[in-house]
Amino acid sequence: MKRMKLSELTGNEILAQSLMTWDYQIILPEGAVLKKEYIDKIEEMGILEVYVKEDEANEIVILKNDIEKTIRSKVKSTYQNNKELQGLTQAADEIITNILDEKEVVEKVFDIKERSADIYEHSISLSSLAILTALRMNVDKQVIHDIGVGCLLHDIGLRYTTLDYEGKSMEDKKHPVYGYTSVKDEEWISDEVKKIILYHHERLDGSGFPLRLKEAEIPLSCQIVAVCDAFDEMICGIAQRRSRVYEAVEYLKSFKNVKYNGKIVDAFLSFTAVYPAGSHVLTNDGEEAIVVSQNKDFQDRPIIRIIRDKDGRKLQEERIVDLVKVLNVYIEKGLE
Repeated sequence: MKRMKLSELTGNEILAQSLMTWDYQIILPEGAVLKKEYIDKIEEMGILEVYVKEDEANEIVILKNDIEKTIRSKVKSTYQNNKELQGLTQAADEIITNILDEKEVVEKVFDIKERSADIYEHSISLSSLAILTALRMNVDKQVIHDIGVGCLLHDIGLRYTTLDYEGKSMEDKKHPVYGYTSVKDEEWISDEVKKIILYHHERLDGSGFPLRLKEAEIPLSCQIVAVCDAFDEMICGIAQRRSRVYEAVEYLKSFKNVKYNGKIVDAFLSFTAVYPAGSHVLTNDGEEAIVVSQNKDFQDRPIIRIIRDKDGRKLQEERIVDLVKVLNVYIEKGLE
């Protein structure tokens, strides 16, 4: 999504955000094609700027939807047939290649949103997040490859439990051991990947499972996966109540250098928007706003659109506030 002046529009752009009157009556819905006659009418109404969707070819995402669907199908097939496990090596390489093919990906702040996820989607999302974190930390290329494969296999032990993926029980704590046992004799799987499967729930302070290891015993690759896995499980509601992104961010900050490696947390949070676009937030001035877009290097200071003043009244005119430029305003909290 990008903000454009009406004078910059050429026609046939797709509206990324509904156009509304001051009292929230929709003029044009999100997804509408901005024909030339529409643009003229909008201009007559005094609207000078709109938000339009970027061309898919130019849209920067961690992993494009079509690629993610292909890899998800491959991961699902692999999980259901042990004989095809080696195919996940290629799947991990595809994720790495597609991330590196987008030159802006390693520098961008991403809107990572809460969602429901099955074991396959979670594994792919985790792989993307962990690879991007490792790239930001300049980790060795072979280790990044192992991280990608390890993430795709990390929860394979759940196949040998009776756990509902959205539930939680003592059975859950057995899955790293079950997963490791199922692949430990596979010669094509590196020792690094096997450790990721076994150690991804370990914590630096010894509070993790199944072995309750301490920091010195946990490889860096496993520590990277642990940070990304904890975050993605929270925002997906896996074995717990689903959390908002800002709650998951605060959790990682709270346990930085306690349960999780501080350098890894910093690398992960460097590309994670605290309030994804579309989030409903409250400012320190008591005004309600919607997050419109992100500012690079300022993950907690996005561009927002004020929708209600401090007295709860709807604004009659659009007011956009860039929190990087207006330093005395900040987001107090997220709203449901």
